[in-house]
Amino acid sequence: MNAAVQNTAQSADAGRTVDVTAVIDSAPLGRFQIFSVVLCGLVAMLDGFDTQSVFLVAPVLAEVWNVAPGDFGPIFGAGLVGILCGQFIAGPLSDRYGRRKVILGCTLMFALLTFATAAATSLQMLLLLRFLTGIGLGGATPNIIALTAEFSPQRLRATAITVMFAGFPLGAAIGALISSVIIPAFGWHSVFILGGVIPLVLLAVLAMRLPESVQFLVAAGRPQQEIGALLDRLVPDRERTTGERYVLKEQKLEGFSMLHLFRDGRAMKTLLLWVAFFMSLLMIYFLMSWLPLALKQAGASITSALTASVFLNLGGAIGGIVLGRLIDRLDAAAVLCAGYVIAGVSTALIGQVESHVVTLMTCVFIAGFFTIGGQTAMNALTASIYPTQARATGLGTALAVGRIGSVIGPVVGGLLMAAMVTTEKLFLLSALPAVIACVALLVLRVLLRR
Repeated sequence: MNAAVQNTAQSADAGRTVDVTAVIDSAPLGRFQIFSVVLCGLVAMLDGFDTQSVFLVAPVLAEVWNVAPGDFGPIFGAGLVGILCGQFIAGPLSDRYGRRKVILGCTLMFALLTFATAAATSLQMLLLLRFLTGIGLGGATPNIIALTAEFSPQRLRATAITVMFAGFPLGAAIGALISSVIIPAFGWHSVFILGGVIPLVLLAVLAMRLPESVQFLVAAGRPQQEIGALLDRLVPDRERTTGERYVLKEQKLEGFSMLHLFRDGRAMKTLLLWVAFFMSLLMIYFLMSWLPLALKQAGASITSALTASVFLNLGGAIGGIVLGRLIDRLDAAAVLCAGYVIAGVSTALIGQVESHVVTLMTCVFIAGFFTIGGQTAMNALTASIYPTQARATGLGTALAVGRIGSVIGPVVGGLLMAAMVTTEKLFLLSALPAVIACVALLVLRVLLRR
């Protein structure tokens, strides 16, 4: 058996050994932790707004630039490829250099590039800018999830992660709502200008107030005084003794963190998570990217098409919180399996009821609740499977593999739209990934119960 991690920068003290994870797990969720989770949630909101922005302006740009809706498939895909690259890169960087530094760098990157997107004059320029912006967006995601997981006690971890990451669909929903107002008034450029300025304001707050993960500080061998000071802020009422030595009572991982996703019985779990993430994100981004255009093609007004995006993402924000609370109390994989069954049914129904506004919005809301909400809850499940020194890498690679699905989803949607597939068949086909995700999670449930 490998020795427990007891990373300390100074080992001379003879005081008691303090497992920092156990201290956080046994304490209530305090104000400092809540504030830190809120900051991560604000990053998620801006991430959601920015990711959704190009989908929202596409119907307008198709008319302004006189291009076919199907031509936006590569644009949608380029941003998602950028997100994929960012998630592959940022996970290992975070496990090596820290969550905080990577979050700050990624926020700065996507803020500046989003602002620059307002100056795009062609599809080629838009494609390049969305790819580069995606790297920053993708890099932030696994780190805000990992940081939230490490701030939160075990009994509330899934709830904290899903509440925090509900910011992503909430930001997308608010973005859709704001865009429906500012695009007619100020043009499509205004969406990217707003999406660039707000992250720069948040960046200043993050630089001053966002702390590092205390578990990371221990694993990285940072000074005992620095670790103790942060732990005191996280759990102000804890008992203290002089000369405390801070440790992590978990297996020490040596070498490249990516390799540990396939060691110690984690290989099959990792592969099943990748299948579930792939199918989940394929379905989500198919809906996010093509729902407005498909409804507009079916005869809906631009306002109704954008309103459907609001309901989709609002359902996702609420669904993530509800499902997160359920998986803190019940069998996580079983809850997610049931959710994806409902997601598939509600998505298939969208194409059957597009002419009935109330029924349509209901189906869209339920689809968002169990697809986007289910993905948010799956992030929490993933964070619980990997140890500290591989957590961001595990999250980042699962999300990155999922992004391959998110790239394929919009591209396939573009091909189906170009082939003039009916709205009914379009949404029926989009429900199939939910079935595959459900099967993968059922097998994962068997492994986890063992």
